[in-house]
Amino acid sequence: MSWLEALILGIVQGLTEFLPVSSSGHLTILSYLFGLEGESNLTMIVVLHVATVLSTLTILWKEVVWIFKDLFTKQSWKSYDGLNEGTRFAINILISMIPIAIVGFFFKDAVEEIFGSGLLIVGIMLLVTAALLAFSYYAKPRQREEISPLHAFIIGIGQAVAVLPGLSRSGTTIATGLLLGNKKERMAQFSFLMVIPPVLGEALLDVKDIAEQGFSTAMDGISPVALLVGFIAAFVTGCLACKWMINIVKKGKLIWFAVYCLIVGLLAIIFSLA
Repeated sequence: MSWLEALILGIVQGLTEFLPVSSSGHLTILSYLFGLEGESNLTMIVVLHVATVLSTLTILWKEVVWIFKDLFTKQSWKSYDGLNEGTRFAINILISMIPIAIVGFFFKDAVEEIFGSGLLIVGIMLLVTAALLAFSYYAKPRQREEISPLHAFIIGIGQAVAVLPGLSRSGTTIATGLLLGNKKERMAQFSFLMVIPPVLGEALLDVKDIAEQGFSTAMDGISPVALLVGFIAAFVTGCLACKWMINIVKKGKLIWFAVYCLIVGLLAIIFSLA
């Protein structure tokens, strides 16, 4: 993998991790076009995912500080309603992780099998992403101020389903939350923060797999310079995309991403069948 390929992958990962167009789908398409596969590609994907997690923490650091500050503030733990807002937000993030944890522990092999199924599944799931974004755009907003535990679990189910390549995680979780009537700005923040624990957990599992294969095997065909270039590109573009996406969700302009996913999805299906 050249540094230019790493740069392109980093930019695409940084943008598509937050924009509702599926980072996994776009990385699958680019890996197919570049002819990238094997452990070196897995190593780069892990690095890119860690970079976008750091970009999330960078942009939403105030929200992260707010959550931890509220967690350690004196409060009544006897009931959910007796807790302060930051603590309830943290509990909802934990609740949202339950479905993805079940998928990760019990269906990891099946998911990995699907990830290797090529452009056809990516194209189909991009069409599903387009449909979800369109539904959320035309749905009548109710704008609930706070996400409930039940809604957090349902949104978590959306995140678990979004492990399919081409089904946007941010698009699925944000669209699900908006369809449930949650406030746009809070839903964007929740969507980006809820993914941090699962992504870090998945990265640790991938690092374990890489370690078992051997460091030399994992770095075969990829240089430290390429990894650094990919990391920086993903981090910088991730910061820009995260901030941009929060503003886009607040303005309710998700329909244009639905059109984009529709076009790219159709092209991926056509290309896979050609």
